[in-house]
Amino acid sequence: MQKIVPHLWYDTEAAEAAEFYMSLFEKSRLISKNVLKDTPSGNAEILMIQLAGQEFMLMSAGPYFKFTPAVSFLVSCSTPEEVDAFWGKLIEGGAALMPLDTYDFSARYGWLMDKYGLSWQFMCTGDAPITQKIKPTLMFVGDQCGNAEPAAEFYASLFNNSEIGGIMRYEEGWAPNKPGTIQHMQFTLDGYQIAAMDSAYEHDFTFNEAVSLVVHCDTQEEIDHFWDALSAVPEAEQCGWLKDKFGLSWQIVPSIMNDLMVTEDTDQLARVTQAFLKMKKFDLETLKEAAKG
Repeated sequence: MQKIVPHLWYDTEAAEAAEFYMSLFEKSRLISKNVLKDTPSGNAEILMIQLAGQEFMLMSAGPYFKFTPAVSFLVSCSTPEEVDAFWGKLIEGGAALMPLDTYDFSARYGWLMDKYGLSWQFMCTGDAPITQKIKPTLMFVGDQCGNAEPAAEFYASLFNNSEIGGIMRYEEGWAPNKPGTIQHMQFTLDGYQIAAMDSAYEHDFTFNEAVSLVVHCDTQEEIDHFWDALSAVPEAEQCGWLKDKFGLSWQIVPSIMNDLMVTEDTDQLARVTQAFLKMKKFDLETLKEAAKG
């Protein structure tokens, strides 16, 4: 099981979006599909999929959060033609945020918002080996601008098998960005690659719950570790969700959660759902007992 999984919140389009994204990437498949009944959002549909061999969770749970470019997904491509192919399919019904073109940092690059509002970056990396096709990319804006590097260092301190590398900094003459802040960087958390950047331009968005990062935990001690370290906004704590000091949303979830929820036993599903809806931080033993009935 992938330790960290991006979670995407849709109004009603999660299943449609999943089919669309799976049609674009090789090594893609539906892992599971489930409906949680009687949640605060009504009936919530949850899908686990693979895109390019990587796990993603998509949920239809009402029009409460909208995607923003504060979290985008950077797709590494071997050729300019591959960039163009992705761009041609995802731009339909969407909008360009940074034009498809040749840039100093890439022979072919573009940044767009797709028809569901989700942001994607496509970059030709040439002959460089691609070890992770799709990387969540965090953009620190507004009051959080300048925190890309501190955030990466903080996250890396919490996870095993973590490292920071590939830092590109703004230099003099890049106003309004301050010299030394992060133009682009990459860090790895438990083997999972994430990118980050600062932007001092005026933006009318920041992080929100539309994109969160799910952390799968094997034990209660591990749940406690990540919860205690990351949670910084008490009012955001609910059903395993939290918000950290940089405004990014996380879900700290037992690794067995999918096994408990993806079942044909509707009574078990109802018991587990009602149990976790009462929780802020997940209690693993209580969830197991609820599954047993």
